[in-house]
Amino acid sequence: MNVFLTGASGLVGAAVARAAARRGHRVVGVVGSYAGQIEGVATKLALDLTDEAAISAAVLEAFPDAIFNCAAVSVPEACETDPARAQVLNVALPAALARLAHHLSARFVHVSSEQVFNGTRATPYAVGDVPSPINLYGRQKLESERAVQAAAAKFAATIRAPLLMGDSLGGRRSTHERLFADWMAGRPAKLYTDEWRQPCTAENLAEVIVELGERRELCGVFHWAGAELLSRHALGLRIREHFKLTDRQAPILPLTRAETPAVAKQRQPCLALDLAPLAGKLKTRPQTIAEQLDDLKVPPPCRSWYFAQQ
Repeated sequence: MNVFLTGASGLVGAAVARAAARRGHRVVGVVGSYAGQIEGVATKLALDLTDEAAISAAVLEAFPDAIFNCAAVSVPEACETDPARAQVLNVALPAALARLAHHLSARFVHVSSEQVFNGTRATPYAVGDVPSPINLYGRQKLESERAVQAAAAKFAATIRAPLLMGDSLGGRRSTHERLFADWMAGRPAKLYTDEWRQPCTAENLAEVIVELGERRELCGVFHWAGAELLSRHALGLRIREHFKLTDRQAPILPLTRAETPAVAKQRQPCLALDLAPLAGKLKTRPQTIAEQLDDLKVPPPCRSWYFAQQ
């Protein structure tokens, strides 16, 4: 299968490139300014993802069997800072790719977010539950889902992804990498005790994306996450314990949402996801936290600091 992959240098995109190559697929990977090699990418294209004409020309030239969209402005604060750019990458780009997929009869897999929900209940959100995003990022992701469905309902699968763990190419993007950056800088990691998430690794999500690419009969919106729900604070403690760091070396400051009400207004208390029906249809399985931790490496920018602590 020939795959056209956007966001190939990102946390999820790079993992998708590796997963697709392992399964025998040829990947054309689109990056922005990233100059390094990306494992699994056969052809790397440096394109401006806000340039719809350039993207359309590249897709038509590649004539892919499948398009995987892993590009996004995925940090909510960045969406608020530059909403126009975020709108193009989070909504206009997937809509354009969906139209191209329909034109080429290509499979289309789009990555959305758990943040389409408001997170005010403790029970897991099912796919059919009514979304109610509380921040711009969530609203844009919901808009992208609807645009993709409108443009390519017979070809598209949208996967709502959770908080992600994993090893990014630059070592700065994922949950544990950001914790390490704080610790290396001598800052305590500020983590909420009353904000609950169901994380999974980018590698695990990538396997799901590639499987969905191969399963053209599975269309519509789906949920994916890890097997366990835990607070951000508890996750931070598990990460610190896994890497055998002490409280002195890797301080964690517990916070409650009531202590930061202005920030909490833009953050969901609990984003638990019901993984049915997808979990029962794929070979890939949700991972426990222990399984996820076993896959993590010390981020390259922090290795000298980390080994000095041992």
